[in-house]
Amino acid sequence: MTIDLVRLGVRPKAAGLLVPIRMREVGGAILLTNPWGDWVLVSSDELAQLAKGELEQGTELWRRLEERSFLRDRVDEGKLAERVARKKEFTRAGPNLHIVIPTLRCNQTCVYCHASRADMSATDTDMSSQTASGVVDFIFQSTAPRLTIEFQGGEPLANFAIVKQVVDGAIAANASGGKTLEFTLVSNLSLMDDEKLAWLIDHKVQICTSLDGPAALHDKQRKLAGGSAHERTVHWIRRINAEYAKLGLDPLLYHVEALLTTTREALAQPREIVDAYVELGCRAIFLRPVDPFGFAAQTAASIEYDRKAWLEFYRTAVDHILELNRGGTQVLERWAAIFLTKILADHEPNYLDLRSPCGAGIGQLAYNYDGRIFTCDEGRMVHQMGDSFFEVGKVGETRYRQAVMSETVQAMALASNLDAQPDCVSCAYQPYCGVCPVHNYATQGSLFGRMRESTLCAVYKGIQDYLFGKLRDNDPDTIEILRRWTTVRDRTHFVQSCATGA
Repeated sequence: MTIDLVRLGVRPKAAGLLVPIRMREVGGAILLTNPWGDWVLVSSDELAQLAKGELEQGTELWRRLEERSFLRDRVDEGKLAERVARKKEFTRAGPNLHIVIPTLRCNQTCVYCHASRADMSATDTDMSSQTASGVVDFIFQSTAPRLTIEFQGGEPLANFAIVKQVVDGAIAANASGGKTLEFTLVSNLSLMDDEKLAWLIDHKVQICTSLDGPAALHDKQRKLAGGSAHERTVHWIRRINAEYAKLGLDPLLYHVEALLTTTREALAQPREIVDAYVELGCRAIFLRPVDPFGFAAQTAASIEYDRKAWLEFYRTAVDHILELNRGGTQVLERWAAIFLTKILADHEPNYLDLRSPCGAGIGQLAYNYDGRIFTCDEGRMVHQMGDSFFEVGKVGETRYRQAVMSETVQAMALASNLDAQPDCVSCAYQPYCGVCPVHNYATQGSLFGRMRESTLCAVYKGIQDYLFGKLRDNDPDTIEILRRWTTVRDRTHFVQSCATGA
C-alpha cells in the first residue's frame, strides 16, 4: 500500500521527512519502496519511528534511507529524472519483437496448447510466400533500432520453407535497413533434421524448445504419434548444444533455451524437473504456470490448480536451484532473474510482459499465418479461440502507422500503465511489475481487470515475496548468486553480421 502520512494524521514534521512510499510486510519485516524503484527493509519499530517523525540525522536508519533516496530533502531530482527516463526508453522505440506464425500445423498434441494448433493435414493454415514477403516489409517499417523476429506456431518446422524465406528476406532488407537484427525459432524439435539444423546454425537462428521435465511427465503432456516426444527433444537439445560447442561458443551463454509449462501433475516434481534441465546443460529454467488460452481453457479441469500450490512449487524449485548454485552449478530461474534485474540492478530488461506499459503493440506485434496482425501473441491466441478483439490490421491492407496507432494499441497501453491501475498504483511491487491486459480480458472480461482477483498478479506477488524474503535474510552466498543472475550476458553470436557492419 502507499502511505499518505498526512492523511493518516501524522504530524507535518513526520510527513515531510519522506518521499511518497509504498509498503508490504515480508516475513516480519516491512518493505518500503519509492516511485523510482529504490527499496529498504525496516522493522515495525523503525516504521513507527518514521511515522512519528523521530528520525535523527546520522543514525543507521537515516543513512539507509538517504542512500536509497527516501529522504525528501536529500533527493537529487535531476538524477532521478534521468533514471526514470532511462527505464522508460522503450516507450519511444516501437515494436522490436515480431512473432511470425508460419503455420498452425503441429505434429504434437499438448494438453495445455495455448496456440490452438491444427492437424498436420491442415495445410490451409500455412503462411503463403506472398504473405511472408508482406510480413517482412511490414516488420521493417518499425521505428525500433533492434528487431527480433521469432517463429512460433503451430510447429514452425512444419513450414520450414517460409521460415527460410522470412530469414533470407529480413537479412536482405537489413542490408539497407541498418537494424540490429536477430532471429529465434520456438520448436518442439521433433521435425528437426540434419539439413534444417545446418541451415539454422549457419544463419545464426537461436533455437528454443519446450521441456516439461523427466521423460514420463513430458511424454504424458506432449503427445507425439508413434514415438517419444521427450526422446526427440532431448536428442536435439544435446545435438544443438554440441554444434554451438564446435563453434567455440561458451556453453554458459549459448545453448538451447527450454521452457516449462507447469501443469497440476508437474507440481509434485519441482526438484526432478530442475534436475532434468540441469542434466541437459540448460542454464536457465522458466517456471511458467498454465496460461488461459487455446486448448488450456478446455482442459483446465485436469491441468489447472490454485496459484498457492504453484507458489509452493516455485519456492521449492528455486530453493533447489540456489542449492545447486552453491555447489558450483550455474543455473538460474528466469522469472527471478527478470525481477532481480529491476530490484538489484536498477535496469529494465525489456521483458514485455513485465513493463509499464506492457509491450502489446508498442513493443511487440504478432503476424498470423493469414497475415492478420495482432497486438501480441496472446492476442493472436484469443483470436484463435474465436475473438478478434486484439487484431489491429492485415499485411497488405493496413499501413504500419494505422496498426501501431490504433485504438486497440492505445487501450492496451492505458490498461497496462500501472500508474492508472487501481490495485497496482498503491502496491509496493509497482516499480518492478507489469500486467497483461489480454490475460485480464480472457479471465475477467476487462482489459483493466481486478488485480486482487488475478491469478497472474498472485504469481507476480508471490515471486517477489519470495525474492525479498531472500534479500531480508541477507545470506551472503545467496545474495551473491542472486546478483549474478542479473548479469547481462553477451549474446552477440546471434546478431546478424549485416547489422553490425561486419
